[in-house]
Amino acid sequence: MRTLLSADWVVGFDGRDHCLIPGGEVVFSGPVIEFVGRGFPGPVDRRIDFGRAMIGPGFIDLDALGDLDTEVLCFDNGPGRKLGRIWTEEALQRGPQDAYTPEEELFKYRYAFTQLIRNGITTALPITSMLYRAWAESYDEMAGVAAIAEEIGIRAYLGPCYMSGLTYQRSDGSLAQHWDEARGLAGLADAARFIADFDGRAGGRIRAFLAPDRIETQLPSVLARTVSLQRETDVPMRLHCCQSVYEFETVLAMRGHSPLGWLESLGLLTERAILPHGIYISGHPQVSRGGDDDMQRLVASGVTVAHCPVVFARDGEALDSFSSYLAQGVRFGMGTDTHPADMVENIRLGRILSALMDGEAKATAADFYRAATLGGADALGRPNLGRLAAGARADITVFDLTGFHLGQVLDPIKAMTLAGTGRDFRASFIDGREVMADFTVAGSNVATLTAAADAQILKARAIHADRAPDRPQVQEIFRPSFRVLD
Repeated sequence: MRTLLSADWVVGFDGRDHCLIPGGEVVFSGPVIEFVGRGFPGPVDRRIDFGRAMIGPGFIDLDALGDLDTEVLCFDNGPGRKLGRIWTEEALQRGPQDAYTPEEELFKYRYAFTQLIRNGITTALPITSMLYRAWAESYDEMAGVAAIAEEIGIRAYLGPCYMSGLTYQRSDGSLAQHWDEARGLAGLADAARFIADFDGRAGGRIRAFLAPDRIETQLPSVLARTVSLQRETDVPMRLHCCQSVYEFETVLAMRGHSPLGWLESLGLLTERAILPHGIYISGHPQVSRGGDDDMQRLVASGVTVAHCPVVFARDGEALDSFSSYLAQGVRFGMGTDTHPADMVENIRLGRILSALMDGEAKATAADFYRAATLGGADALGRPNLGRLAAGARADITVFDLTGFHLGQVLDPIKAMTLAGTGRDFRASFIDGREVMADFTVAGSNVATLTAAADAQILKARAIHADRAPDRPQVQEIFRPSFRVLD
């Protein structure tokens, strides 16, 4: 069936960059876009005029939360170490435990995928917290996630997260690494099996990627085999890197390299690598190694930095700076990383923080919009995503511009960035399938999802108290904003 969508604004693609088309049209048949412009001359089976709205490409979230909102447990409650956010030595000796049942683990993804689509995200590379698990993700779990993604209709890059160690807190408060190479290699074997079985499922909407956990929890043997598997399969690889001073100094002490230097020595810095978050690199004033070696590595290798400004800004951290990295040639994509899955908020805050770090506004809303669309597509090696153009996949979003809060709409991208939210997305199509209409994700029951998530998060809260230093009562570490009256 051929469908024609029209609106006051369309974000088209001229072969090099996005362009704005007032009174534009987008026509697609099945999963592929046929036409973007005005005055489509052919017959159509269905017409939808969205009026005061912006039709654009779906966002590509390179670090999408596939989890419940565990940030709500820690927000304004003090340092994570005191909250059981990190395993204590005593808890590790008792043995790490899963907070959730296998069914509850899968529910997290159903809840999260619904949130992502609701916020205009059509392609997601999910991430979940390893803090609530006995170890990492498994093949069986990710097979279940693939089934949920196929049912809901989101375009997803999936793969079980694997790690060969974890960070724990000694009794004196210092941090150390606990290693288990066998588990790391078993996780990598699960990843290889998942690639073989699931890459290309659901008409290509389900793709595989390699998802080793953060760099300080990896052994050289596991990462060396990751390099071999990535070269063999040519799937993308995402590895959280340069996201804390602790990580930088720990890797430097253990491996004799900065995190990026170590990845380079292993052969992991390639155009197929996606690195959230790229903040703490050599030359950063808070790390012990100066110089611009790491910046040169980012540029020369062609890796993509997945920029997630909101989650870091909550703790007073920011990339220094987006415009500086961009000017030197670093490739950027965007991620949300936390709840809410609001890419619009990340674009807005990223633009604000970049200006703040620079002392002036150098990066533009357009720069961040490109990163959230074209940059993500480039990172995945997918020139048919992140744009509205003939031959591209029909991953299309409709951003509603009727809201009084948006003010005057002289430029839809600027209006969205200044005053919009992810909740302003009205409709979404993925591979031509209408997965959201009238602000509602197809097949979802928000009340049911919310009630189940509210009940499940209490299990995560309980495990914090069980592994926090001295094992305090839940009420001691999760304080309300104000006194709660009886």
